[in-house]
Amino acid sequence: MTPPYSAGYSEDASTYCPQVSVIVPIYNGEQDLPGLLDCLLSQTYLADRVEFLLVDNGSSDSTAQILSTATARFAAKGLVLKVLSETHIQSAYAARNAGIRAATGEILAFTDADCYPHSCWLSELVQPFQDSEVGLVAGEISALPGNNWLETYAERKAFMSQHHTLNHAFCPYGQTANLGVRVRSLHKVGLFRPYLTTGGDADICWRIQKEGGWKIQAAPKALVQHRHRQTLKELGRQWYRYGQSNRYLHELYGVDLARPLPSRERSRSFFRWLLKDLPSALAGFICCQEAAIEAVIVPLDIYCARARDLGQKEARLPDAARQKPTFEVTVPIPAVE
Repeated sequence: MTPPYSAGYSEDASTYCPQVSVIVPIYNGEQDLPGLLDCLLSQTYLADRVEFLLVDNGSSDSTAQILSTATARFAAKGLVLKVLSETHIQSAYAARNAGIRAATGEILAFTDADCYPHSCWLSELVQPFQDSEVGLVAGEISALPGNNWLETYAERKAFMSQHHTLNHAFCPYGQTANLGVRVRSLHKVGLFRPYLTTGGDADICWRIQKEGGWKIQAAPKALVQHRHRQTLKELGRQWYRYGQSNRYLHELYGVDLARPLPSRERSRSFFRWLLKDLPSALAGFICCQEAAIEAVIVPLDIYCARARDLGQKEARLPDAARQKPTFEVTVPIPAVE
């Protein structure tokens, strides 16, 4: 007789354990890749119900060498690690598509190279899929602890929290730093747009919901920690990409752009901070009442808003980014005992 866990449940028939394919796009990930591999190896999910697909997107650092030595470590724990390559298109979405095409799981679990999933991440991420109408599950994202003041600022503002994306005014979505996708939901809507450089997370989630009729659900206990930007230049690039994403989604869906911060308003906010907020924050810091980051939140907010506004203004959606590759779902639907 077929054991009950072959239908997606553990041996005690109490925990839902569908076949999962974990997909991670990687580009020059030598800094974070060793930590990510350790986190993947520490997952509590049943070893025979998961495979890990790491896709090198044309890295020029030691990523390939790190991946080449990782296969044996995974095999020693009874885990399947497949190292793939996507060099035709320089895009995390193209790399994710390569992972999807090679996947054998009925559930796809996405994260990124600079992310550190907690050990119960997969176990928690898949539970909402017990509802047959759920096609997407968004786990939570928090900051990896760091001493850098910009990392502290990003965590203080909770930039990466799925709470923001799940409450988007147009339609909820989850970021691929921590996202589960039912393979069957891709049958009608296709894969990620491979030539889209940002905004693809929202795009595919919106297509799955609006064109496919699937539901999205949160899994707050499925936690991934993300390394925030450590320099002003990196922070500015991040917010510039947010602006680009806004522009691309505006062109694809007609969603409203973020309201630009006028120069007069920026100046007013800056001088109010300089004359009022900064002295107050410094006084609080001296009295040990407030963290030092409070003293620089306003100018950093202005800096980020300016970068986002430039991204919105300068970005134009390439014609190639309108492509939606089709996807023939070949994963069998598991029988239910």
